[in-house]
Amino acid sequence: MYETTYHRAESVADAATRLAGAEDGKLLAGGQTLLPTMKQRLAAPSDVIDLTHIADLKGIAETGGGVRIGAATTHAEVASSEIVKRLLPGLASLAGHIGDPHVRHRGTIGGSLANNDPAADYPSAVLALGAVVHTNTRQLPAEEFFAGMFETALDDGEIITAVEFPAATASAYAKYPNPASRYAMAGVFVAKRADGGVRVAVTGAGQDGVFRHEGMEQALAGNFSAAALDGISVDADEMLSDIHGSAEYRAHLVTVMAKRAVAACG
Repeated sequence: MYETTYHRAESVADAATRLAGAEDGKLLAGGQTLLPTMKQRLAAPSDVIDLTHIADLKGIAETGGGVRIGAATTHAEVASSEIVKRLLPGLASLAGHIGDPHVRHRGTIGGSLANNDPAADYPSAVLALGAVVHTNTRQLPAEEFFAGMFETALDDGEIITAVEFPAATASAYAKYPNPASRYAMAGVFVAKRADGGVRVAVTGAGQDGVFRHEGMEQALAGNFSAAALDGISVDADEMLSDIHGSAEYRAHLVTVMAKRAVAACG
C-alpha cells in the first residue's frame, strides 16, 4: 500500500470539504473495494476520507409506504431490518446474500452503488424498484444514476447520502453466484407495483452493467407467473463472456434466475 493521509469526517459537509481539498481523494465507506485495491497498489489516493462515523448517513426509516436507507447502512442492517423485510422482502433477501458475513457487516449500500461494479447486487434492486439516489447536492432517479460498467452520474466530489425505495406489492431477487467471489454471474430482481406494472432488472450479465429487460416486463405485466417467461429470449450478444461463463451461458442464466425470482414473489 502506498502512503496516504487518513481523515475521519465528522459530517457530510466536512467530508465534501476534505475531498475537494485533496489532490486525489477517495471516500471510504465499507472499504470492501477501496482497501483491497490499495493493498494491491492498484489505487494510490493521496487522501482517504472516512464516512463511517457520520450518523446522518446511517439508518433505515419508513417514509410514506417506502423505505429510506442511509448510504452508510451496512448490508447486514438492510437484511435484518423489519421495515425492509415487511415492505421490500426482495431487497432484504438480496442484502442477506451479498458476499460473506464479513462483507455484509462492513460493506454499505452507498459504497456499492458509488462503485457500480457490473456484478454487484444492489444496482438491480435500485433499478427494478425505481429508487431515487440522494446525494449532498441533488436527487438522481435510478434510470439516470447508472452510466455503464463502473460508471455513475455522480460528479466529482458528490457524495451519496441515502437511497429511497418506493414500496412494491411483490419483490424478489435470484442470482447465480460465482462460487469463489459470491458476485453475481447473473442476478435478476423482479418488482411488481400496486398499479400492476412490473420491472425486471438484471445484474452480473450485461456488457454495460445493470439493465432492464422490457420483454420480460411486458410478459409479466399480463401474467405474473414464471410460466409467462417461457419463450422469452435474452440476446447473448449483449452478455458478458469471460473465464467464468460464456455469453450464451449467462443469457440462459438470466432467464432461469428471472423465473426463480418470480416464483419467490409468491
